[in-house]
Amino acid sequence: MERTDKRYLNAESEDEMEVCGYQPCWWKVCLVCVGTLCSGGLLLLFLYWMPEWSVKCTCREVSLKQASVLLLWTTDEFRTCFRVRVQHMEAPGYDPLGAPHPDDQKELASTPMDTQQMECEKDLLPKAPGAEAVQLRYFDHHKVKYLWCQRQQEFLRLVALEEGIPCSVIHSHHSAGLAPLHKEYRKLFYGENQIDVKVPSIPYLLVKEVLNPFHFFQVFSVILWTLDEYHLYASAIAFMSLLSICISLYTVKKQYTLLHDMVAAHNVVRVRVYYGTNVTEEVFSTNLVPGDVILLPANGMLMPCDAVLVSGTCIVNESLLTGESVPVLKTNLPHTTKGGGASQDEVYCPENHKRHTLFCGTTIIQTRFYSGEPVKAVVVRTGFYTSKGRLVCSILYPKMADFKLYRDAYRFLLSLEQAVRIIIKALDIVTITVPPALPAAMTAGIIYAQHRLKKKGVYSISPQRINMCGQLNLVCFDKTGTLTEDGLDIWGFLRTQEGRFLSLERSVATQTLTRSSFIAAMATCHSLTNIDGKLSGDPLDCKMFEMTGWVLEEPTSEETALHEQIMPTVVHPPRPTTSANPSCGDADMELQEVMNCYEIGIISQFPFSSALQRMSVVTRTLGQRQLIAYMKGAPETVASLCKKETVPVDFSHVLEKFTRQGLRVIALAHRKLEAKLTWHKVQTVDRSVIEANMEFLGLIMMQNRLKPRSIPIISELQRAHIRMVMVTGDNMLTALSVARESGMIPPHGKVIITEATPPKDGQVATINWQYAEEPEWWRAHNTKDIRITVEDGISKDRPLPPDACYHFAMSGKSFDIIAEHFPDLLPKLLLCGTVYARMAPDQKTQLVDELQKVDYYVGMCGDGANDCGALRRAHAGISLSELEASVASPFTSKTPDISCVPDLIREGRAALVTSFCVFKFMAMYSLIQYLSVLLLYSILSNLGDIQFLFIDLAIIMSVTFTMSLNSSWKELVPQRPPSNLISVPILLSMLLQTLLMLAFQVMAFLLVKEQPWYGEGTPSNACDRDWARELTNTTVPTQNETEEDHLHISNYENTTLFFVSCCQYLAVAFVFSRGKPFRQPVYRNYLFMGCILILYSFIILIMMFPIDDIAHFFELVCVPLDWRVKMLLLILANLALSFLVENLVCDYCVKSRLCAGRSSKCLVPNINNQPDLDPALPPSRGDRYKRLARELLLDPDWPPKPRTSTKANVGPFSGRQEAADSATQL
Repeated sequence: MERTDKRYLNAESEDEMEVCGYQPCWWKVCLVCVGTLCSGGLLLLFLYWMPEWSVKCTCREVSLKQASVLLLWTTDEFRTCFRVRVQHMEAPGYDPLGAPHPDDQKELASTPMDTQQMECEKDLLPKAPGAEAVQLRYFDHHKVKYLWCQRQQEFLRLVALEEGIPCSVIHSHHSAGLAPLHKEYRKLFYGENQIDVKVPSIPYLLVKEVLNPFHFFQVFSVILWTLDEYHLYASAIAFMSLLSICISLYTVKKQYTLLHDMVAAHNVVRVRVYYGTNVTEEVFSTNLVPGDVILLPANGMLMPCDAVLVSGTCIVNESLLTGESVPVLKTNLPHTTKGGGASQDEVYCPENHKRHTLFCGTTIIQTRFYSGEPVKAVVVRTGFYTSKGRLVCSILYPKMADFKLYRDAYRFLLSLEQAVRIIIKALDIVTITVPPALPAAMTAGIIYAQHRLKKKGVYSISPQRINMCGQLNLVCFDKTGTLTEDGLDIWGFLRTQEGRFLSLERSVATQTLTRSSFIAAMATCHSLTNIDGKLSGDPLDCKMFEMTGWVLEEPTSEETALHEQIMPTVVHPPRPTTSANPSCGDADMELQEVMNCYEIGIISQFPFSSALQRMSVVTRTLGQRQLIAYMKGAPETVASLCKKETVPVDFSHVLEKFTRQGLRVIALAHRKLEAKLTWHKVQTVDRSVIEANMEFLGLIMMQNRLKPRSIPIISELQRAHIRMVMVTGDNMLTALSVARESGMIPPHGKVIITEATPPKDGQVATINWQYAEEPEWWRAHNTKDIRITVEDGISKDRPLPPDACYHFAMSGKSFDIIAEHFPDLLPKLLLCGTVYARMAPDQKTQLVDELQKVDYYVGMCGDGANDCGALRRAHAGISLSELEASVASPFTSKTPDISCVPDLIREGRAALVTSFCVFKFMAMYSLIQYLSVLLLYSILSNLGDIQFLFIDLAIIMSVTFTMSLNSSWKELVPQRPPSNLISVPILLSMLLQTLLMLAFQVMAFLLVKEQPWYGEGTPSNACDRDWARELTNTTVPTQNETEEDHLHISNYENTTLFFVSCCQYLAVAFVFSRGKPFRQPVYRNYLFMGCILILYSFIILIMMFPIDDIAHFFELVCVPLDWRVKMLLLILANLALSFLVENLVCDYCVKSRLCAGRSSKCLVPNINNQPDLDPALPPSRGDRYKRLARELLLDPDWPPKPRTSTKANVGPFSGRQEAADSATQL
């Protein structure tokens, strides 16, 4: 049916969804009711599993305005469908942020008319008519409320003060407090302020689990086998299904409990709400709504909401959200004054103004308040709308990942079931095809891997991602704090004088520099604070300040309470002790007094911004009236804000010189402010007014050493052909130097710097290609010969050196331009991109997303501070943090280096291989049992109840849960385990093993009929022959003569197939439990080997030495000794052939296929040792990066020539680029 009203929610955002409206249709509902009755409720269960069909089968499609039921589809490749109901509520107004009634506006001075007009202009919701109560339509999805907008005729996401509110409005209209009537009105829309992660009850989880298609099938199996009088076997199925359900319930319950405990601490705290001058009230945090003004106590508190600071300063620990344990200074949102220019219209955004925003779940360590001006914050978001709430939602409702194992597992089981239905109609045969212990068995390997990771200090809040870690083929690393040490050492500094650099200096602890502007900038331009007598803040700030040797003094709460104006933080040189030497002259005493009086007060701060790449402060020196601003930041940024005549002519050359050495370079600048900018005015002025026309002071070079484990870990990942990418906010050349030092870029690797410029003055966007350096080797070779042989980890007879490769490097600005104007070129650059510098947090997230689009399995490792988005977006995000669990990323490592990355990949590979082994074994178990039952059905027989019970409980359960105990292999190898069941090694193994098992069962089934003592019908007493008496000296009954064998269980065929099939289960379990290269050898899994040996011994014992009671219990007949010997030979031959097939034939076929590809000596362009790339083999359908690599072979202009440019095509095919269409020398 063609949709009549197709709309989108959250258009052009990450959460974009397609929405379509429906209304119940009475005749469709009647038909569904009839179908449900006729099918015994199965139709209703099917519709429960298929939400899209449940709506389409009971409703008719209508416009969104008339809809009472909505279908939502995600717009990604998965097209996940959700069903929601449109609800109604009565409220005294439409606008959540407006007044309840128009008449009430007169009473509420805190929310004047222009605020409501501003909200209406945002088209959030129309203003309320004069009615007492209006009916609102809305729906909830993933903890987010969507309200119907009558004006736009669509559902809009409920927002609060985080969107579309100018900073000036927050100060003028939202900082005076919220009236009680407004508070109650807004609570109707936003609800209680709490992130309520409800831990589902056991009965709820049990019902939901039982209604799972798999477990529902098991319930059907239990009923069927019970009706067929296999009571014990039915009980075994019920037991294993119940065990599987219990394991699943335990895992789910544990994850919900962990998440609940992480977020519950801040849900109910007491806060003081500000209603106006001298009017406050202490309330529970659950009563807060957007627009409330809360007072922050001096001794700190746990933030229960997102709020913007409007007065005072705070020291905040954000480790729970970011994993970063360094306290952060939060300053009040800058005031904007009228007539200040375009910057005065700046709209508040929590991400852009995060230095002024207090986020939910963070801990305020201390605040600084002043007389008559308490530390206040305006609540901007509550509940699940907060930053922490959205992080929790991303855990509760994770984005679906394209992982093929589970999808192919269901397809495989479905194909088994369909094949059985074609062959035989008996429903009890169908039940054999789906093992009851499969879900529990598939979960066991992940649980074991999670336990092993925990021992290594790696904690996980998303265990289901462990299997995905086994497929990682690209890892992004942050630089500072991840690859390099957190701490920095001052290497040296260059001051400027009259627009030129002075000589390099190493020490600042000289009296001649004490009063210089350069040292004053180092001592004041920071966000440090004293916490319990210890200097705390950014490591770079700490190191710079300690280098000066100055002292930082902060006013106490008693001192600030005595002053009407702001008491600044004061810094000064260390005051020397008074000399007792009487020969000390008056001049020396005077100099000493002057030095003792030299103090600088920091009266205003503009904190460091990743987007702006700078910070600044406004200071006042004791005894002077004029204020001075100091700034520090990225050299390029600082220089661009300085007067040209103060920046040395050789600035770029000097900067490049030091960054090439891997030094982190910081620039300093200062400016004397105009007299009109007084003490009070600088508290409200925009930072752009201060940070202009600065005077350049010089450069500070800091050495950022690699962590000891960085180089060996990177080398290990390179040997495993896992790509590594550096994503940093640091300078390009510094990042390139660290990349070379760490080994990401080999010594002779060619670096192509990609610099993109946006469209300007009628010129299209352009990419300029510049080679970082030109060694003699590269000048002697043409760029088209930059090729290497990619041989899946086996390197031999390479025509070029292994490090003869090229790497792209680009900045965050260039990345944005290329993504927007060169979308077809971006994948090629991603294929060889190694260094991404000056990347903002959102650009890091976008990079991970783009890498995933070319079918990489991406890991991200960072310290959590600016990497939260990328950590959550990656397939496996690892945060280096001291916390055991953090909502910042799925994995948290307490080891402060990147050694956790190979550990996680190793355990992921082991868990993934274990999942495949378990699934193959469970599938073969079903097939072997199916073959046995099918053969016995041909003579109107079957396996006995006890026999089924022994196979499922004694063999399958013990083997399944012990074969998952293999730990990971100690080395990372270039090969990756398969990601789907539809692959040559797995299909070949399953096919050959199935044919082998079928051959031996048919052979045993036919041979037993050829024995001279064999008789149709009731078995003869074959054990009474002389050779039997010689062994047993007793007569062993062949069957229970007192009871009628009405199911025809006890016969020679049954006994033969029982012994042969039991040993086949153990044989395939043993041969499928592969060790290297992903797991420890099977013989080191002592529990598994013990189970195999004990079960083999028991089966062979009761086969070779029949015991009356055991034979009667298992409903077996006694066969002659020579047939027992022949069965033993069949069992041993079966085991030997199974082992040979799995370890020789299957491996040989796969290796021959790989070797055939390598023999072609095909050269492919360097793509940094792309994983699993075989030039002679066609790429798999899903791996786009492999197809792109092969396309580069046919591109004569790749890589781009040095000193050329590529312009965007703005013609009719604007999505394409003309590669190197302009060969202009730069």
